[in-house]
Amino acid sequence: MDILLIGGLWLDGSVWDRVATTLESLGHRPVALTLPGQGDGAATATLDDQVAAVLAAVDAAPDKPMVVGHSAACALAWLAADRRPERLAKVALIGGIPTPDGRPYADFFEVRDGAMPFPGWEPFAGPDAADLDEAARRELASAAIPVPEGVARGVVRLTDERRFAVPVVVVCPEFTPAQARKWIDGGDVPELARAERVDFVDIDSGHWPMISRPAELARVLAAAAETG
Repeated sequence: MDILLIGGLWLDGSVWDRVATTLESLGHRPVALTLPGQGDGAATATLDDQVAAVLAAVDAAPDKPMVVGHSAACALAWLAADRRPERLAKVALIGGIPTPDGRPYADFFEVRDGAMPFPGWEPFAGPDAADLDEAARRELASAAIPVPEGVARGVVRLTDERRFAVPVVVVCPEFTPAQARKWIDGGDVPELARAERVDFVDIDSGHWPMISRPAELARVLAAAAETG
């Protein structure tokens, strides 16, 4: 299956290199996306530009792909389901949830000079980064690409209720499936509360399993792609 891989904030497509290698060995066709403004030098990119890049990858896939979003980019994966519900086989959400309609995409941290830089490790103290050693932290932070303000503060617009028929798998790294179910049942994740099929998979990692557990994450994604 074609598996489109979308990294979260500050990440370009290279973060998926080791995941992609394992997915290929398992018979899948991974496509790691470098989003506008996150690796192509487009400092004035907008959320609409990123959505367009994801949709172009969906449209270019020869068969129905599984679209994988990580962290904030779970919203991009869900926007693909909204814009192309008939073209997607499944959506996989790693360490994040879909942003509801009318909310900013990722207005989480300070914006300086038109971009949202990586804020350092303090906001990610605890389970998020507990499995990253100092070398991994230095590598991720040094490679982090400031996210253009037009992306971070872009407003999510969801319009097609057919998105709720697209199967979803929630990959749970720094939280458990039980916690995710509690959030959904409690009304904190309205988009997934309305989804017709939501499955959960646990992975023993922090927030960036593509860095700390790439082979395990690849196997999780392959299994999700192979499950109807």
